[in-house]
Amino acid sequence: QVQLVESGGGLVQPGGSLRLSCAASRSIFSAYVMGWYRQASGKQRSLVATITSESISNYADSVKGRFTISRDKAKNTVYLQMSSLKPEDTAVYYCNAWRNPYNYWGQGTQVTVSS
Repeated sequence: QVQLVESGGGLVQPGGSLRLSCAASRSIFSAYVMGWYRQASGKQRSLVATITSESISNYADSVKGRFTISRDKAKNTVYLQMSSLKPEDTAVYYCNAWRNPYNYWGQGTQVTVSS
């Protein structure tokens, strides 16, 4: 079992920045793909970004050039640096760890972009 704990969400003005963190309960980075997903009110959960154990990253088109995913193996933590935030980025952001057939989720952290 893997526990994921997100932090760093909050209220930010349009154009601002936030960094989300996801701490894993044990070392999983050597085998799991880590990712961030988000779910806006009334919408389905969707991919934001993923990063492999070889640090190969992938982004949704809507966040390319604005968000950066990274991982710190020593701290068992994955980050999502979000810049140039837009109101449409408002959502609950979830951390994910995936390794077939295992799939773990964090509890989510709210990000609200509003003036």
